[in-house]
Amino acid sequence: MIENLLKKSLLFIILFTGFFTQAQIHDPVQWDTEVKQISEDEYQLVVNAFIEDKWHLYSQDLPEGGALPTVFIFKSAGEQFELLGKTKESESITEYDSVFEMDLTYFKNSANFVQNIKVKDSSLGKINAKVEYQACDDKACIFKTEEFEFIINENAAGLEDASTLSDKSENNKGEIALANPNEKRSFWGIFIVAFLSGFAALLTPCVFPMIPMTVSFFTKQSKSRAAGIRNAIFYGISIIVIYVLLGILVTVIFGADALNALSTNVWFNVLFFVLLVIFAISFMGAFEIVLPSSWGTKIDSKADKGGLIGIFFMALALAIVSFSCTGPIVGTLLVEAASKGGIAPIVGMLGFSLAIALPFALFAAFPGWLNTLPRSGGWLNTVKVTLGFLELALAFKFLSNADLVLQLHIIEREIFLAIWIAIFGMLALYLFGKIRLPHDSKEDHISVGRLITGLIALIFTIYLIPGLWGAPLKLISGFPPPLQYSESPDGIGSSKSGFKANAEGLPDGAEYGPHDIISFHDYEVGLAYAKEKGMPVLIDFTGHACVNCRKMEERVWSEPQVLEALKNDIVLVSLYVDDKRKLPENEQYVSETTGKEIESIGNKWSDFQITRYKANAQPYYVLIDHNEEMLIAPSAYEPDAEEYYSWLKKGIESFKNDSPTSVQSIGGDSGSIFNSD
Repeated sequence: MIENLLKKSLLFIILFTGFFTQAQIHDPVQWDTEVKQISEDEYQLVVNAFIEDKWHLYSQDLPEGGALPTVFIFKSAGEQFELLGKTKESESITEYDSVFEMDLTYFKNSANFVQNIKVKDSSLGKINAKVEYQACDDKACIFKTEEFEFIINENAAGLEDASTLSDKSENNKGEIALANPNEKRSFWGIFIVAFLSGFAALLTPCVFPMIPMTVSFFTKQSKSRAAGIRNAIFYGISIIVIYVLLGILVTVIFGADALNALSTNVWFNVLFFVLLVIFAISFMGAFEIVLPSSWGTKIDSKADKGGLIGIFFMALALAIVSFSCTGPIVGTLLVEAASKGGIAPIVGMLGFSLAIALPFALFAAFPGWLNTLPRSGGWLNTVKVTLGFLELALAFKFLSNADLVLQLHIIEREIFLAIWIAIFGMLALYLFGKIRLPHDSKEDHISVGRLITGLIALIFTIYLIPGLWGAPLKLISGFPPPLQYSESPDGIGSSKSGFKANAEGLPDGAEYGPHDIISFHDYEVGLAYAKEKGMPVLIDFTGHACVNCRKMEERVWSEPQVLEALKNDIVLVSLYVDDKRKLPENEQYVSETTGKEIESIGNKWSDFQITRYKANAQPYYVLIDHNEEMLIAPSAYEPDAEEYYSWLKKGIESFKNDSPTSVQSIGGDSGSIFNSD
């Protein structure tokens, strides 16, 4: 008997120790604030974040379907003060995330956020704000809310505390949420794409023949070789100035912030879709987009004056004459750069014009290189048509953006990929000479370069096809809609594609989760079902934007022995702590543990995890019996499927015993904290 007592005591100590090892409140981000006055009525609200080692905080600007962005909420904005522009943030890191299959931007060690405001009411003493954020390390993620108080006028702030405390609930009605774009864009990426686009423009029928003609003019008309080189270099600089001025003009007219806002505007994306389709059809030979001929005539007359001014107008004449070829490319670059915001249009035009200008300066310096250039011919039109196909493919990205914003589910992932497969398949046929367009010349054979380009287009087309069945297609990550935005999140032909048809046989309040596991999203409903079926409950504290939660589901839950246990031996209750849906007003409350207002479904489950299990990281797994007592110490992120299965098996066996050894829930009685009584 003493031996049995010792065994039970030892098991209890192991479970209790394991519980406290897992049950800890993570607080990896510390915040502080300050207020800077920059004029009589303008201030900067500064928020500094200090991030623990190995953790990272996500940026304000993240694509849909990924991690949760940092969101700042300024209460009463628009009434006593106005927000000037968007919340700026310090330099960040952007890397590809294999779980979400997209580029994600985050901060390490520290981050700085600045919001400019203008005070409208001189009696304003303080501004209340809060930040909602997600932070992750390599094992867990947390979703938290922090509240701030910015003191604008200490005397007025004291009066506010005394007189307006009772109006707190009214102030909450004026909240404005800011999920702002990150202004520290990857301008190098824009520059490189624009630079390559400039080289593509060089190979069009409107520009390529101009290279030997213009260089020969400078070398023959100049008094010396040095003067010819100098004039050619100035010609190239003039080209750069002309296009950069165009980028500056776009930025000034629309404004850097306005361009950012337009990038998520439905009509902006639809308009750019139409523009790119027109550009694509023009490149394919249906018609030409040209500027008025009078413009070219006037510019040519200025170019005849000679000198540096004449050279500048020669460069301007090139820009106008070649517009039918360069216009669609420039338009596409400006469209894409505008969607990035900031000074992206200027950076884009700098890269594009530099690629156009370099050959003129280089060939003027080394005229012998002109002999190595290929002769003009039908290949130039082939380049132009190929660019047309690429523009057509890019156009559907903008149409897809509009569909995503409106959640119409018209251009879902499968439809988008089918369109791209058709476009690049037709491009391959065109390059192989199976299709001829209006301005193509008759040829008995295709060149080696055209054959290789056609093979690349064909290989890319074949690469896209598995995406219809759920392949991640990392090469084009960010272009098609996310995997979740599809007819079936796992692709055409997946067993999950029958969810809607099979949903009639599900228990009330349940739905199919990962790998067809029946899952509940309400704790009380799931617990009641477990009691009815005589099964233990696996509480899965998770999040829509939790990276390691997806890793567990994709790499551990998919293992046969684990999947069998999850489907047959437990009742799964998945509680999403980042669910932003509002609770009914009569269900909202103030947490006794944290003192925070619990307004959303995610707040409720996060508070449940903190109050009951003294933990706030996800993923977090708890196996409980019908008395809501733990059968085994909780588990967190465990990438070893064998270890996770062993944990599951021990908990399930403990439940099956007549007198299971369990650990009393910490934080009060064993009854649900959501019971109305």
